[in-house]
Amino acid sequence: MKQGFYTIMVAQFFSSLADNALFVCAVELLITQGYPEWERAALVPMFAFFYVVLAPFVGAYADAKPKGEVMFNSNAIKVLGCLLMLVGLHPLVAYALVGLGAAAYSPAKYGILTELLPASQLVKANGWIEGLTIASIILGVLLGGQLVGNSFSQWLLAFDVPLIETGIDTREEAAIAILILFYAMAAWFNTRIPVTGVQLRPLPRDPERSVVGNLWSLAPDFWSCNQKLWVDKLGQISLSTTTLFWGVSGNLRYIVLAWSAAALHYSTTQASSLVGVVAIGTAVGAVLASVKMRLEQATNVIPLGIAMGMMVLGMNFIRDAWVAAPFLVLLGGLGGFLVVPMNALLQHRGHILMGAGRSIAVQNFNEQACILVLGGGYALLTGLGLNAYEALTGFSILVASVMWMIKKWHESNLLKHPSEMKRLLDEVKQAEMKS
Repeated sequence: MKQGFYTIMVAQFFSSLADNALFVCAVELLITQGYPEWERAALVPMFAFFYVVLAPFVGAYADAKPKGEVMFNSNAIKVLGCLLMLVGLHPLVAYALVGLGAAAYSPAKYGILTELLPASQLVKANGWIEGLTIASIILGVLLGGQLVGNSFSQWLLAFDVPLIETGIDTREEAAIAILILFYAMAAWFNTRIPVTGVQLRPLPRDPERSVVGNLWSLAPDFWSCNQKLWVDKLGQISLSTTTLFWGVSGNLRYIVLAWSAAALHYSTTQASSLVGVVAIGTAVGAVLASVKMRLEQATNVIPLGIAMGMMVLGMNFIRDAWVAAPFLVLLGGLGGFLVVPMNALLQHRGHILMGAGRSIAVQNFNEQACILVLGGGYALLTGLGLNAYEALTGFSILVASVMWMIKKWHESNLLKHPSEMKRLLDEVKQAEMKS
């Protein structure tokens, strides 16, 4: 791997660590301030909101600027969101602003991989990036849980800055202040990411149009790119799989917290450890996939998605933490082994069809739209009385049935379009051989 790849990994680690710790802190902040359950559930779709709204623009922005610069600006937005949360802005609104930073960050983070590395290293690179991201999720949720816990928060609140009145009086505020430092660390590493030399694609600048008009002109291009991936016989399978996986996984992060409270009577600090346990399994699965799988074999992992969906149902019958931990590790492992090769295949097809940044923006739009719809529905049903067990049952049936349909869809493509499928698979093999 090139040296710049490791700089990207470190920057991604600190930024993702802070994102996941902030989620736990925001949940606890809503609890202590007396907000209803449905608003806690709404944190997930609020984070996804700007991913969906700005999808036509962030990919083009990532392709128009050096990606290290894009990632630096994105972390600056996250810092602003944290600061606004500290000064009293509603946590859902401030957390949505952090989601804006994440939405701008993602196309640059993944897009730079296709600029920096050859196709033969994409699965391995994705395995390392996803594995490190999952590691940051593990440590992030654990960090967030500890920061809002009584023992660590008392030490933070006892720390005094001479001659400065910070206005930080609660454990949640102290935790968020610490996370600003992690975002700053990520931003510094962003400045060390090398310029790849890939030709930039400038944003439209028609002098006869306003700034808004120029930006709006990107929308038709985005929808065209979106259509290209859904029409492509390999793109549609990988995109539908990753869309479902991240849509469900994004919401399971909160559902596991709610389930832990209901089934195991855990506090937020204790429940955060179980979210980390799922992430441990995902990291192991991601690394195994990066070692064992080749790009051309990506579609072979589809049946794992069906198995993963059926396993979620089993959580309804667990009442012991010693059973829950290995079960959640296995569940996460299946997910990690599923998503890494599919993600690499999607990046490869997207890079060929439209360019790295636009491809990742399309991917983010679909995945975050799924998070937004499922999370919004879950928040609504929670307000109407849905409990964690019922939510797990619904998510289990959804994953298993949709993954079964994706499997049938791919089999249908192989039968009905054999020449096109052979050509696409040959292109994948040739790309690996050339690089």
